Amino acid sequence: MAEAVKFRRRRLLTPEQEQRQQLLEEMAQTRLSLNQAYADFNAQSDPDLVDACVFTINALRSRHSYLVRQIKLLETGKGDVG
Repeated sequence: MAEAVKFRRRRLLTPEQEQRQQLLEEMAQTRLSLNQAYADFNAQSDPDLVDACVFTINALRSRHSYLVRQIKLLETGKGDVG
């Protein structure tokens, strides 16, 4: 007997919802990269490599802050995010 296959319709997202979803995905990826950068920092002993890890961590923290601000702007509806 053939069973009926149910397909779930994907709810269409508004452009704002799509943008928010993309920002959240970027934030999750940034958090993963930041965790890896901290692990690399903890594993290094050479001063030059430690400096490189610090620069990487600072850059990722700045990116994370930027993404948080963009999400807040999007949620408050103030301005175009981009």
